[in-house]
Amino acid sequence: MANYFNDIPQLAHYLSHPLVRRVAQIKERNFTEAEIYDHAPLDTDDALDSYKRVLEIVGQLCAEQIAPQAMNVDQKGPTLRKGHVSYAAATTEQLDAARKAGIMGMTMPRTYGGLNFPTLPFLMAAEMISTADASLQNVWGLQSCAETLKEFASPEQAERYLKRVCAGETKSMDLTEPDAGSDLQSVMLRATYDQKNDCWRLNGVKRFITNGDADIHLVLARSEEGSRDGRGLSMFIYDRQNGGMTVRRIERKMGIKGSPTCELVFRDAKAELCGARRLGLIKYVMSLMNSARLGIAAQSVGISQACLREAQIYARERKQFGKTIVEFAPVAEMVANIEAKLHASRAILYETGRYVDIHKSLGELASERELTDEERQQMKHYAKLADSLTPIAKGMGGEYANQNAYDCVQVHGGSGYMSDYTCERLYRDARITTIYEGTTQMQVVAAIRYATSGHYTQMIESYDKAPLGDKWHPLRNRLRAMTTKYTLALETIARNGNQYTLDLMARRLVEMAGSIIMGYLTLADANTNEALFGSSAANYITLAEAEVAKHYHYIQANTPQLQISHSDGENKVEREAIKAFLPHREPMLLVDRMWQEGDEVLGEYTIRGNEYFLMGHFPSQPIVPGVILCEIMGQCGSLLVAEQMKDRTPLYTSFEKARFKRTVKPGDTLRVRSHIARHRGLLFFIDATAEVDGQTVCSATLAFMLVEKQ
Repeated sequence: MANYFNDIPQLAHYLSHPLVRRVAQIKERNFTEAEIYDHAPLDTDDALDSYKRVLEIVGQLCAEQIAPQAMNVDQKGPTLRKGHVSYAAATTEQLDAARKAGIMGMTMPRTYGGLNFPTLPFLMAAEMISTADASLQNVWGLQSCAETLKEFASPEQAERYLKRVCAGETKSMDLTEPDAGSDLQSVMLRATYDQKNDCWRLNGVKRFITNGDADIHLVLARSEEGSRDGRGLSMFIYDRQNGGMTVRRIERKMGIKGSPTCELVFRDAKAELCGARRLGLIKYVMSLMNSARLGIAAQSVGISQACLREAQIYARERKQFGKTIVEFAPVAEMVANIEAKLHASRAILYETGRYVDIHKSLGELASERELTDEERQQMKHYAKLADSLTPIAKGMGGEYANQNAYDCVQVHGGSGYMSDYTCERLYRDARITTIYEGTTQMQVVAAIRYATSGHYTQMIESYDKAPLGDKWHPLRNRLRAMTTKYTLALETIARNGNQYTLDLMARRLVEMAGSIIMGYLTLADANTNEALFGSSAANYITLAEAEVAKHYHYIQANTPQLQISHSDGENKVEREAIKAFLPHREPMLLVDRMWQEGDEVLGEYTIRGNEYFLMGHFPSQPIVPGVILCEIMGQCGSLLVAEQMKDRTPLYTSFEKARFKRTVKPGDTLRVRSHIARHRGLLFFIDATAEVDGQTVCSATLAFMLVEKQ
């Protein structure tokens, strides 16, 4: 019997992560609720088993009921009558089944009728439902609205509305307006206080509202008269039972057709303030959007999983020229690439989900008792990790879903263009994942500060330190080389110092960081379970390598370079300017800056720790080889003969009087001081000394000849 959980063993792999155990322990508060609720777990293993059993129920529901009806739902879709929406008959049946299965309030506390599950198993359920029918995920998956109610609503509001959520009532978040898409500060739907009836009234229009005729709405509205920016916006709860809102139309869409996307008209609609005034956008929508973005990331992974399934089935069954088409290398490559991108986007999704769970669980614990210093630090640490990975998981996951849908159609050839095949629907459904809940460009805006601040670099360094079997060292070395390119690209943009250039290159920088992070995550999965992840990890790192190189070369070629000046002794020549006269390029460009003081030239180079020459040179305690120190000294002295080097290449002829007095390690900054000792024509002898923190580490007389490039 098909089951979308049991048929995808990678899901069980992520459910067994050690952080999931810790989250279960924090959420269950010593498992005391087992005395009150029959379905509450007795211990950690029981909690993990509960997650697994519920996910098996979801997997069975997806395979037996949701997936078989997906084409029917896509063709019929919801309908509009007298200002209100009716779902397709199959969608109504699926929601009823979900209610009976008890999965409409997965992350809600048991006191409201929920399962008290962490985010991670909820995201797994969202992935499976999206694999079966991505449009149903838009109706079922808006449980993120309930998370916002749980966190910010009053206790009385939470009691009323969250019980209804867990009982199966639907939700929507009403943010976008005709003149306010991504720019939510421009929201103008008005909220005015009705003194006579002691309530708020909403008036205005909302557009592109997913599941727009839901039972319970979270509405962003302008509560402060005369305001024009985000500080005048508040969050409100609208209950459809109170009336006052009608659906003007259901949008005609490319895909996700089972989910109604509506234009709503509010006319004196009664509403309740959620939380405090003026914090609607600044605090509540940001929290709401982060949860929603992870939901779309899960939807993207589900679509990618469906693409892999459809591509594999068709490629193994379809025969041409006497062979199944998967036996042809170009087709096999497309299928393998779909799998690699799927595994990478799934890895970062569940890594982010774990980080969200840790910081949210500790936050809930903080409302009951004072956290220890260690717990507070951990909550802050994991919150930052979650915030920084969410835009990558959503942005790149959506882009990969689109690429995978494209390749899935291509595997099917002409058949893939026909609506008789599932891949045609997947192609249409995937397209929205890079647009709603913040376009890919908006994800870059959210992520770029983590690139320029060095946060992603620190994250990559932490992943690099994880224990790894010898077999995987070559792949890690390739990731280190990619990290070097990423670091150099960041340096190039930083030296340029122009905001427009940073904005232009931001997506490339974020995608470089995301590719490397996902590379490390897939490598960690392969190290744990080679059978499940080995081949896709190697393939993904190869794909990521090409993307990082592409972005690196684009940034280097299109970032305006600094002008060289030798007349001002205070003017330092930086890396990009150095390339104008020194022929070396990464990874052999070993000078960051140089400048002239009288007859001497000073140069600097900081050992990053990920240079190629450190990878096998005492890996447990890396030091810079002596011959590399001589190379650094030579390059740092090149400004001495910059004019003579035009159309010529420097070639070493000898090292003389070389002395090495101490080791040089990652993090050290070498300062090299050099001058021309003597020369004969184009043969130069340069005396050079290198220091770290004022202490001499090496010195030598370096001899080299300048030869014509031809």
